[in-house]
Amino acid sequence: MAIAEGRTIPFVGPEAVDVAVLETFEYIGPDQEIVTETNEFSAVCPYSGLPDYATLTIRYTPSDRCVELKSLKYYVTSFRNVGIFQEHATARIATDLFKVLEPKALEVTTRYNVRGGFETRCTVRLPAGG
Repeated sequence: MAIAEGRTIPFVGPEAVDVAVLETFEYIGPDQEIVTETNEFSAVCPYSGLPDYATLTIRYTPSDRCVELKSLKYYVTSFRNVGIFQEHATARIATDLFKVLEPKALEVTTRYNVRGGFETRCTVRLPAGG
């Protein structure tokens, strides 16, 4: 059975990412690095319409806020039907978290499942140069 050329599964645009679900709580304490990782990140390739799966790693040093994990799960899940390039998804997550947390340092890395023989890893560090 052949699939019609140019056919894709319906998806929505990046405006559907729900940054409003992100919640934080107060952090008081010494500098520490917090690392949160999930292998359940997915978004949709806007070129092919097929899902892209990745391991998402968030590494940050809080100033006075930490991200609440249930809200982070809802935020990450909001990417599931979003058509967004891998590089843009990584940048969007880093930018959104940096705005909400205002951390001393933040690094977001996505390691995508192999596709077409290529493994893609994207990393954004904020503040830039940090």
